[in-house]
Amino acid sequence: MAWAGQNLYKSRMTRAPAPPIPNFNLFGEADDLPDVVHCETIGIRSRLHDWELSVHRHARLHQLLLLQSGGGTATLDGQRRPLPPGSLVNVPVGVVHGFSFTPETHGFVVTFAAEMLDQSLQSGEGLREILANPVILTVEADIPPTIAAIFSAYDGRDFARAQILRSLAGLLLGQTARALAQLGTMTGTNASPDLLSRFETLIDAQYLRHWGVTDYAKALSVSAAHLSRVTRAATGRPASALIEDRLIREARRNLVYTNLPVSRIAYALGYEDPAYFTRVFTRATGLSPRAFRQRLEDTA
Repeated sequence: MAWAGQNLYKSRMTRAPAPPIPNFNLFGEADDLPDVVHCETIGIRSRLHDWELSVHRHARLHQLLLLQSGGGTATLDGQRRPLPPGSLVNVPVGVVHGFSFTPETHGFVVTFAAEMLDQSLQSGEGLREILANPVILTVEADIPPTIAAIFSAYDGRDFARAQILRSLAGLLLGQTARALAQLGTMTGTNASPDLLSRFETLIDAQYLRHWGVTDYAKALSVSAAHLSRVTRAATGRPASALIEDRLIREARRNLVYTNLPVSRIAYALGYEDPAYFTRVFTRATGLSPRAFRQRLEDTA
């Protein structure tokens, strides 16, 4: 009925280094968090690229794809698999993926920002670990109506739109996690090594303490160099970038979902100097916290 993600593809070629895998964002490629979710059909983007989407990764986006008709192949972490109608593809944050669709394939793509997952998925319930698996499965009967409801709410501008989208998004994530759990896909895949999973869990627990790579490596009983090698192999980024990214995600979440002033957000994140927090955020996102918040308000 389904297959789970396999080992990260490791090329044995020694002639020349492979070109870096591009990191793409959606929502217009530059503005990656203007809404609760992003919805589009498979055809909208695929037609622009002759139904071929080359391998890439999303640094802060989680995607679910539902194929209703047509088909093709998917590449998840170097493994190519067929995509028959009725397939649901779970593409976690950072997973290398690409698609080759037969022309006029029909289906839907729902994209969640990592901040939305931080807001929706509670620690200790196991959903985040299950959803971290890149998987193709035969879609359960309850999922297509939920996706249809999300698309309907997304296209509307009625009162309580954002709340309805958040609720439906949480329902879809729960339904997908349950379907993955029924496959026995419970605690990460070979594409997400045990050390990486433990590192990400530890970051969630300690990021407000502003630990450095050495602190995390010591807690995990490995060297800092080894920890960064593992994160680079799995995500294309050093350990320090994953640590900073968790702080930036929390900052973005607060800027989007609260009305707290920037100084209060900085203090809540453990920064003693709001001006330093602003410099860190600006370096990471290209926008100051105030400009980031204003851009979202303008987009809305």
